[in-house]
Amino acid sequence: MMIRKVRILLIEDNPGDVQLTREALNEKYANEVILETVGDGETAINYLFRRPPFQDAYPPDLILLDINLPGINGIQVLEQLKNASALRKIPVVILTTSQSDRDVSSAYGQYANSYLIKPSSFIEFVETIQQLKKYWFNLVRLPTDYKAAS
Repeated sequence: MMIRKVRILLIEDNPGDVQLTREALNEKYANEVILETVGDGETAINYLFRRPPFQDAYPPDLILLDINLPGINGIQVLEQLKNASALRKIPVVILTTSQSDRDVSSAYGQYANSYLIKPSSFIEFVETIQQLKKYWFNLVRLPTDYKAAS
């Protein structure tokens, strides 16, 4: 049986963190992941709502979202996403350097599914991605009719 690839949208403005995430996913999961990236909140909104130039974009199975984005921040992206009936079921994992209680509270207040703090070392970052994969990849691969019923 062929396993369906998980389509991930990474919303991250730091090119180094984008590369780190790409490398961490490719470390073990290159054949299981399609990674799309956008670098700011406005572009993320346009991508998710399939506005030009993203009208042909596939909806992601999972979103990795940084909070500290230029312009529209991650919490504002999350709010718009969770207020849209067509998008609210997409799991959103906050992946950020912020350890602020206010940010954690705001993220969960806008229905983030998880909040992960980016580790500073590559090895720890790969371990974090492995844990994320163990939990989320199997959930987002559930049949569509099962997700709709839950």
